[in-house]
Amino acid sequence: MIQVKVFDYEHEKDLEQDMNKFLKSVDEDSIVDIKYHVAAMPEEVDDEQIYCFSAMIVYKK
Repeated sequence: MIQVKVFDYEHEKDLEQDMNKFLKSVDEDSIVDIKYHVAAMPEEVDDEQIYCFSAMIVYKK
């Protein structure tokens, strides 16, 4: 059966840590694909940007 695990964080290091933790629990041969996406939006209060780092791991269970 094909399954997905979705991750979504404001900081790339948090995404990296959580994905690595999950990947340790999954057999390497069961990984089908990994999708990665970054979105950036201006913050309304000041001139900083808000980032969203997300990834999806598609795997066989």
